[in-house]
Amino acid sequence: MQKRTENLRAGEIAGQKISLDEVVQRAQSRLLSSQAEDGHWAFPLEADVTITAEYILLNHYLGEINDEVEAKLANYIRRIQGEHGGWPLYHGGDLNVSASVKAYFALKLSGDDPEAPHMIKARDAILAHGGAKETNVFTRITLALFGLVPWRATPVTRIEVLYAPKWFPLHINKVSYWTRTVTVPLLILTALRPKAKNPRNIMIDELFTKSRFEEDYRIKNPTGHWLGKLMIVLDLLARPFESLIPSYIVNRSIDKAMNFITERLNGDDGLGGIFPAMANALIAFDALGIPKDNPRVVTARRAIEKLLIFQDDEAYCQPCLSPVWDTGLAAHAMLEASRAAGPHAIEDDTIAKSCNWLEALQIKDCIGDWAMWRPDVRPGGWAFQYRNDYYPDVDDTAVVAMALHRTGNKNYEPAIQRAAEWVVGMQSKSGGWAAFDVDNEYYLLENMPFADHGALLDPPSADVSARCISFLAQIGYDSAHPAIQRGLTYLKQEQEDDGSWFGRWGTNYIYGTWSVLSALNAAGEDLDADYIRQAVDWLVSFQHQDGGWGEDCASYWPDRNQHDFQFSLPSQTAWAVLGLMAAGEGKSEAVKRGIQFLLETCQVDGDWQEEHFNAVGFPRVFFLRYHGYRHYFPLLALARYRNLESTHTDHPVYGL
Repeated sequence: MQKRTENLRAGEIAGQKISLDEVVQRAQSRLLSSQAEDGHWAFPLEADVTITAEYILLNHYLGEINDEVEAKLANYIRRIQGEHGGWPLYHGGDLNVSASVKAYFALKLSGDDPEAPHMIKARDAILAHGGAKETNVFTRITLALFGLVPWRATPVTRIEVLYAPKWFPLHINKVSYWTRTVTVPLLILTALRPKAKNPRNIMIDELFTKSRFEEDYRIKNPTGHWLGKLMIVLDLLARPFESLIPSYIVNRSIDKAMNFITERLNGDDGLGGIFPAMANALIAFDALGIPKDNPRVVTARRAIEKLLIFQDDEAYCQPCLSPVWDTGLAAHAMLEASRAAGPHAIEDDTIAKSCNWLEALQIKDCIGDWAMWRPDVRPGGWAFQYRNDYYPDVDDTAVVAMALHRTGNKNYEPAIQRAAEWVVGMQSKSGGWAAFDVDNEYYLLENMPFADHGALLDPPSADVSARCISFLAQIGYDSAHPAIQRGLTYLKQEQEDDGSWFGRWGTNYIYGTWSVLSALNAAGEDLDADYIRQAVDWLVSFQHQDGGWGEDCASYWPDRNQHDFQFSLPSQTAWAVLGLMAAGEGKSEAVKRGIQFLLETCQVDGDWQEEHFNAVGFPRVFFLRYHGYRHYFPLLALARYRNLESTHTDHPVYGL
């Protein structure tokens, strides 16, 4: 065994041998160099082209054009144009019509000549896919606001739904938090139907196969189910009666929507902490004639500007900020690296600053939207962003509380126990946990034409449930606790036929399987159980020849073969290795090869390269690239391997 370990610690980088200790030190130093003075980490969060394009569209809608900034945004949009001529939903993906139409429109608004080669290529690609009439509902609403398509191209959306009683099938609290915060201001816009200022009077007639007002804008059935067909019929029947709704009812509903927005405006962190909600709120303020110097408008605009990332002559707009998530995960990596780290141990102050910063952000006083379904549960979670008090999530809460617990600092115990109380209270009837809401499984709503984006709900998922179990088990809840028992039953029911688990918030089955194996280990499950061995076999079978693992966003489509993706990604390799170590496979050949891959691909500055997207906002709809993943996950995996080896331990004692 000793000889195998020495060989493992002698990876070749540019012809020079490098030890495991040295790579851990490099990665640790690199991560530490990114830490803010107050102890937190915040890495860029990159989405597909739509968010950046929508920022430009927002400026031109409001008539607040910033040519200098938009030139840099346009440089970014041009650079990420696909070989197929359009724009994909993730790096290397297929053309997406909605994303491509928004990107083309944004470039034209920014001054690009429609006869430029890249614009011709984009136009031809869009037309080959049916043209702008094939865009999704949200894109059609945007085009309608610019007067580019008639409002009949969009489904009926009535703001009066805000007065629906709780028992009514369609209720604003029966959709996910992100749908709620995006939709409420959008309902104001569909009620008022304002028109963009568009000072340069830019049109995109060339993206339609015929006159844009003569196109056949079919309202689509998002699920193919007979209920979807019924709802299309109901949509058609409702249209003639829209004009008969008294204006005072519409105005009262607008007032209710404004109260919702104002209560949740969230200061400089913005409505819901996400760009689409912020942008819709800003347009709604404009549609209602609220002056630009009004504090609400100023605050909403400032929140949006905070999302911009500038890099030399390029810029892009983030969908949201991820400091709590980044800091929680980075703290885990630094804590792991500090154990048995010898002369390279980090100072205690590094972790103390991070954990103190996190503890201060625990949400204890705000009763968020989640309380609609759990009114008797005390708040005690953490949000994803700097502030988003109405919308904490159990995934961040579990990650942060596990990091605080790992320090052994008893001063954090009240925060940890309060977090556990909230997490237990947020468990759904199925035994699983969703990210933000409880029992958010109103699948009837997915048949609405408005739901064609496929991300209306926030149902429980295996990865989030696993994190909650990991947290509760790590702090001492035993397997006999009802929350743990129900959660484990849920996870076993969610296992795929091939032994893997679906990853709702990270790409994809590698992420889900790592998350669940970590939870099963923390909960004390028999690691020799058949279903765990099946998961291990799946991970091993998925390993690439170079020793790494990789899976792209195409795996979210059921007809795509997971093994088609041949790139190995550092973050996903780390997940696979962490999952195998959690299953007691720390001494296996697969783990050895995975560690070797991470050693060989680490750069001199302690960084790893990772261009591909590594996470998901909404499967098959919206994908993400966490720039921090390539920093803290490989460090966590390498440091854990070293710690298991040095302590002669078969599997980790922590939940993450």
